[in-house]
Amino acid sequence: MNNLTQVFKKRKAFISFVVAGDPNFNATVAHVVALANAGSDIVELGIPFSDPVADGPEIQAADLRAFKDHTTTERVFEMVTAIREQTQVPLVFLTYINIVFKYGYEAFTKRCAELGVSGLVIPDLPLEEQDELRPFADRFGINLISLIAPTSPVERIQKIAKKATGFIYVVSSMGVTGVRNDIQTDLKALIENIRQVTDVPTAIGFGIHTPQQAATMAELADGVIVGSAIVHQIAAGNTRQHTDLALTEYVKQVRTAIDKVSIAQN
Repeated sequence: MNNLTQVFKKRKAFISFVVAGDPNFNATVAHVVALANAGSDIVELGIPFSDPVADGPEIQAADLRAFKDHTTTERVFEMVTAIREQTQVPLVFLTYINIVFKYGYEAFTKRCAELGVSGLVIPDLPLEEQDELRPFADRFGINLISLIAPTSPVERIQKIAKKATGFIYVVSSMGVTGVRNDIQTDLKALIENIRQVTDVPTAIGFGIHTPQQAATMAELADGVIVGSAIVHQIAAGNTRQHTDLALTEYVKQVRTAIDKVSIAQN
């Protein structure tokens, strides 16, 4: 189910993020299904980790809630199995390399392939250190989704982009994940540098939380990633049903804003 690139051929992609196990197994399954049904093209599922160096306070708190529910890597795979009983929305994991290493590169990527997890976003795995994992990812058709930071020089941007598969995660701002009201990075120039060497789709993440911000990012890139704003709604929800309704309404608003950009550009 290596279907990520196909998603971007249909329309500007909306990628939602949730932490697996936040606040519990059944809630995660329900939230992913709700996000997919509301218009998320891809759902990024975070595997809780004790040292999530790329994640801000909102996602760190979600990791702790997931740990409280005894969420393990194996349990996350079980969640994906349950999700697959209700939706075939493309899934990618946000994880850290120690989790994959401990599980075993071959075993982890094979399990992803069996369950239809299309890609891995691994913030602490730089390009120069991918050689141990990449042969297994390639064997089982799992995309290693590259992150490109706004501080990277042009030469490095293009070096990373040339090896990218699935889509390229363009980091909008310096620092960790979290809601931002003002994104000042010259993302247009960054994406133009990427476009010089590859046609792999780009998706902008880190800080995006309003429909208007999503529309602005969609004007520049092929997709938009929203994480902390969704995690915040999950934390604030009184009941699973209340949360699912809130997520559905939020995704529909962002989806509408992104689709207006797609129509205008076409």
